[in-house]
Amino acid sequence: MAMRGVTSTVAGALVLVGLAGYIYFVDLEKPVGEAAKERVFDSIASDDIEEVEIALRSADRTTVRKTDGKWQITTPVQTAADEGELSSITGSLATLDLQQEVEPSATDMARYGLEPPQFEVAFRTKGQKEPRHIHFGDKAPASGELYARLPGSNRVFLVQSFVESTFRKDTFALRDKTMLAFEREKIDTLALTGGSSAMQFAKQGDNWSMVKPFAARADYGAVEGAIERLSSARMQGLVEPNATELRHYGLDRPTHTMTVSGGGTQASLLLGATSNALLFARDASRPMVFTVAPTLRDDVFKDVADYRRKDLFDSRSFTTTRAEVRRGTETIVLAKSKEGEKDVWKNAAGATVDTAKVDDLLTRLSGLRAQSFNAATHASIKAPALTATIRFDGDKTETVAFGRAGTEVFAARPDEPGSAVVDTATFDETMKAMDALK
Repeated sequence: MAMRGVTSTVAGALVLVGLAGYIYFVDLEKPVGEAAKERVFDSIASDDIEEVEIALRSADRTTVRKTDGKWQITTPVQTAADEGELSSITGSLATLDLQQEVEPSATDMARYGLEPPQFEVAFRTKGQKEPRHIHFGDKAPASGELYARLPGSNRVFLVQSFVESTFRKDTFALRDKTMLAFEREKIDTLALTGGSSAMQFAKQGDNWSMVKPFAARADYGAVEGAIERLSSARMQGLVEPNATELRHYGLDRPTHTMTVSGGGTQASLLLGATSNALLFARDASRPMVFTVAPTLRDDVFKDVADYRRKDLFDSRSFTTTRAEVRRGTETIVLAKSKEGEKDVWKNAAGATVDTAKVDDLLTRLSGLRAQSFNAATHASIKAPALTATIRFDGDKTETVAFGRAGTEVFAARPDEPGSAVVDTATFDETMKAMDALK
C-alpha cells in the first residue's frame, strides 16, 4: 500500500513538471505582438468624441461635429455626415495602438513622410477645449504600417496600416451619401417611369397591387426589393452641388424616374445621361447632381412580368374554408367545419371527406405558379379543363380557370388581364389529387 502511495505521488509530480514545461514553451513561442500594446491616446471612449477634423496633404480639410447625437459636417459645407464612417473613425481613435517605436527623438520628419504629413486627424472630446492631434506619414517599407507622430513630439512610431483607409477621408467620403431620403415603413406607392413605359404599384394592407400599366396582383418581394434598393442606394460621386444647367447631365429630360410616396411625403430620383460608366442623377427636391451606378437602374427597372405575382392563388390550404372545383360536368364542393376542437371537411352531401386528401388537393392548387404571362387570354380558357373557386381568410374569394392546348396548360383569373403559362406536370399532379377525392 505504501509503495502504491509513493508511485502515485511521483506520477503526480511528473504530470505537474510536464504541465509547467508545456506552459513555459507555449509562452516562449508566443509572438511578441500578443503582448499588451501602448495606446496612442489614453482613456478615450469613442462615444465621448464630439468633433473630428481630417486634413489631407491635398489641402482638403473637413470638420465634423456631433449635435444632438447626429454627426454633421460643418466645414467646408454644412450637411449631414455618414454615421457609419464617423463610428469607424471614433472607434479607431479610441483603440489606436502604437505598434512599434521607430525613433524616440527623430530630427528628420520628412524621411517618414511626416513633414508635411500625408494626412492628420484632430479630435475633441466632451469637456475638452483643445483638440488632440495625430499626424500620419508614409508606409514603412518592410511592414506596410504607417509612420505617425503626435504634434510637439519628435517620437516617431508605427500604427497599423488599416488606419489609412479609416482616417484618410475627403469631404465627400465623410458626407451622408444617401440619394433619396424617405421613411421606409410609410411607403405605400411606387411609380417607375422609363422611356415609353410606366409602372405604378399601391400597397393595401400587407399586399402590393399593380395599378399601371394594368390592374393585377404584384409580387410583394419584387416591389419591396425595389423600394429597399432605392432606400439603400448611395452616391458614387458629387458632380455639382448647385446645378443650374440640367441639360448638361441629361436631367432636363430624365431617362428614368423613380418615385416613392406615403405618409404625406414624396421622393423622386431622376436619372440622366451616362458618363464614364456612371449615370448622372439627382433627387428632385435638391439642386445637386451626383453619379450612381447603372446597376441601380437595372435592379429597379425590370419587365412588367417580373413585378407580377406568380402564385395563381392567394389562398393556402390552412386559410381555405370552402373550395369548389369543376372539371367538365364533374364538380367537387368541399367545406370546412368544426366538430369539437377538430377541423373537418365535408362534401356537398354533408359526408366527411379524408382531411389528408383535401389538404393535398388544396396544397397542390395553391402551389400552381405562372412560369410566364401572355398579354391575351388563351383560347383554351373558354372551355376550361379545370376551374377552382376558393373562399379563404373569412370572406375572400378567388377563381382561377385552367385551359389545356396540346401539352401546354394556361391559367387565367377574372381580376387580371391575359393568361399565364403553367407547368404541365404540376397541373397533372393537381388533377390526380382531385381524382383521389372521388
